[in-house]
Amino acid sequence: MPGPYIRAAWSAARRCLPSSKTNPKYYNSIFGRTGSSSWFTRRGFSAAAPAIDHPDSVVDPAKIRNVAVIAHVDHGKTTLMDRLLRQCGADVPHERALDSINLERERGITIASKVTSISWNGNELNMVDTPGHADFGGEVERVVGMVEGAVLVVDAGEGPLAQTKFVVAKALKYGIRPVLMLNKVDRPSVSEDRCGEVESMVFDLFANLGASEEQLEFPILYASAKEGWASTTFTKDPPTEHRNMSALLDAILSHVPPPRADLEEPFKMMVSMMERDFYLGRILTGRITSGIVRIGDKVHGLRKTDSGSEKFEEGRVVKLMKKKGTSTALIDCAGAGDIISLAGLSNPSIGHTVSSLEVTTALPAIELDPPTISMTFSVNDSSLGGRDGSQLTGAKIGERLRAEAETNLAINVVPVPGTDSFEVQGRGEMQLGILIENMRREGFELSVSPPKVMYKTEDGQKLEPLEEVIIEVNEEHVGLVMEALSNRRGELIDMGPCAGAEGRTRMTLTCPSRGLVGYRSVFNADTHGTGFMHRAFLTYAKYRGPLGNVRKGVLVSMGSGTITAYSLMGLEARGILFVSPGMEAYDGMIIGENSRDSDLDVNPVRAKELSNMRSAGKDENVRLAPPRQMTLEEAIGYVAADELIEASDLQIH
Repeated sequence: MPGPYIRAAWSAARRCLPSSKTNPKYYNSIFGRTGSSSWFTRRGFSAAAPAIDHPDSVVDPAKIRNVAVIAHVDHGKTTLMDRLLRQCGADVPHERALDSINLERERGITIASKVTSISWNGNELNMVDTPGHADFGGEVERVVGMVEGAVLVVDAGEGPLAQTKFVVAKALKYGIRPVLMLNKVDRPSVSEDRCGEVESMVFDLFANLGASEEQLEFPILYASAKEGWASTTFTKDPPTEHRNMSALLDAILSHVPPPRADLEEPFKMMVSMMERDFYLGRILTGRITSGIVRIGDKVHGLRKTDSGSEKFEEGRVVKLMKKKGTSTALIDCAGAGDIISLAGLSNPSIGHTVSSLEVTTALPAIELDPPTISMTFSVNDSSLGGRDGSQLTGAKIGERLRAEAETNLAINVVPVPGTDSFEVQGRGEMQLGILIENMRREGFELSVSPPKVMYKTEDGQKLEPLEEVIIEVNEEHVGLVMEALSNRRGELIDMGPCAGAEGRTRMTLTCPSRGLVGYRSVFNADTHGTGFMHRAFLTYAKYRGPLGNVRKGVLVSMGSGTITAYSLMGLEARGILFVSPGMEAYDGMIIGENSRDSDLDVNPVRAKELSNMRSAGKDENVRLAPPRQMTLEEAIGYVAADELIEASDLQIH
């Protein structure tokens, strides 16, 4: 009979396992979380999780505050998040703890939005850190629907700038209640009068953007995120007992309303963020609109269509997670109003709805501004193609671009018919440059066309995207900047001295997006690195005509082979070189910038010939100036319409 054998095998298996009384953490590591979960649930099998009711583990919606931190670039959002995490007892191992992407740490900017939660006075604060650069505005647009309030960080010295207007407009559109924080008040140039001016500027900005009476009654705090304190009154040196962020946290609790949520309704959640995990698959993050979700619950994905809503996948919730501080905690269940992450479905992406099976109507989709520029990504078919990368084919490139479009709604990917090329549409050259840089580091080798502006036609009239540009420069550089922008069809709106900075001038202009492509490197050279330029999309307006002369000609190689110092010695007088001896060149490759407006064909691979009078190696010592090394963003802005960029892991041509 099989019974005794089964019992003997079961007894032997139990003896091999440690006792749960002596080592309870062992079972937690197997089951994947604390509590009575099933191993089958962790492994994603179809066996249902035990029906366990944990009403106490669902956070009361009245004790939840969902808040975004929004600001212009470099006004102190990420530093503020570090101080708030420390204030609430989270472990912050280093500065800019939420910047988890390598490029974010290298460049000192925020590229993607992140969500974390902190506890304060018995309440749960879900904080969303957002990018400040205009090119990553799509990250702001997709998360403002998750929050009821926003901390608007404004540099007390600079005041509201171009991107401030963009993020405030999005926040006010969704009815978000703002809290104004004037940052960097500890600077010597910031006075109480200056803070009053900035407050008036922010109030006027809110009024011009159509803020409601409730939104105009925003609290004002004065802070130094770098030193870790905030105050309700203007001060530069608060008392020791008040050198913390308590004033800001208390203002959030008192001014930002809790989410409107009903725990009795069926479960519904809008996906606002998406990650990939090798073990769990897609991890979907969003705010629960209604109901309660538990591990093991049956859910399905819904999306909006022209005819209504469409169901496209059904599955079970195998993991529930919540970001707390700088770590991720596993939870059993979550309720309406909370921001959580779940795993168990393989097809939903950003903008889709995840809900219980009885729900048949998808939530309204996320509205995003249209892209303004496009670039064509294709296989690198030059003479040097295939030497550096491991991902070379058009199919691999297309697969990677489609995966990027799923996680970044501000990017559209359109295949070019009849080719292995793909048109990638985005908000700016920095956004697409970040995508190319990530692909380079992943082993892709590809060729990229220069950015092209996406025009519109309305009532037979050609429209182009305009951007608002705010520039701060020394007085001696105003003429150079104005001349360069006039060639790029820029129009001056306002000009005056910078508050608190003697000898500095601030200019506000409108300029076509096509005129600003590649201008940042020119601007840095003209101002010797002392100028500041901020830009943000404004609107579509009438086409302003062709640009003036914005670039000189180039030196084009007419030979293939290894570049020699002997040849470059004679080419230095022709212009600025981009290459050095020992590099490979081919026919048609750009090796430098001509000193004149026309292109010039040159031979950089010519070697000194042996003669009867002297040997090929006998010559004067060759001293060459260092070549100009272009970054990827500089190369994107430099190339003309009939040129391409070769991007691989090792080099850029």
